[in-house]
Amino acid sequence: MRTSKLPVLFEKNEECCGCGLCAALCLKEAIKIILDEEGFYYPVIDSTKCIGCERCLSVCPQK
Repeated sequence: MRTSKLPVLFEKNEECCGCGLCAALCLKEAIKIILDEEGFYYPVIDSTKCIGCERCLSVCPQK
């Protein structure tokens, strides 16, 4: 059972630059970068793998 909350990388897709640093730094490989229907890349967090360390937030250039 999860005790920590998932990090919120962005509220709206426009807030993400699609660089993929969050996925590259994730120790648990819980973040995948997906291509949306408009051709932009966005991170998606797998709640079954994420441990809530928020390392992804610390490396995000948009935060």
